[in-house]
Amino acid sequence: QVQLVESGGGLVQAGGSLRLSCAASGSSFGIGAMGWYRQAPGKQRELVARIINSGSTNYADSVKGRFTISKDNAKNTVYLQMNSLKPEDTGVYYCNAIRAPANYWGRGTQVTVSS
Repeated sequence: QVQLVESGGGLVQAGGSLRLSCAASGSSFGIGAMGWYRQAPGKQRELVARIINSGSTNYADSVKGRFTISKDNAKNTVYLQMNSLKPEDTGVYYCNAIRAPANYWGRGTQVTVSS
């Protein structure tokens, strides 16, 4: 089992920044990719950003140029730096880890961007 604990959410004004953290513990050896998803009220959960072990990253088009995902392998922690936040970035942000064939999720952290 892999446990994921998110932190760093909160309330911020449009144009502001937040940094989310996700610490992996438990049987974290062999994790191939980690990422962030978000779910806005009434909408489906969507991929925000992902980083794989090689360091390769991919982003949703809506956050490219504003969000940056990074990982500290020594700490088994993944970060999401979010800049130039917009009200449409509001939602619950979930950390995800893939250790094939299993998919693990954190409990989520709320991000609210006021206009």
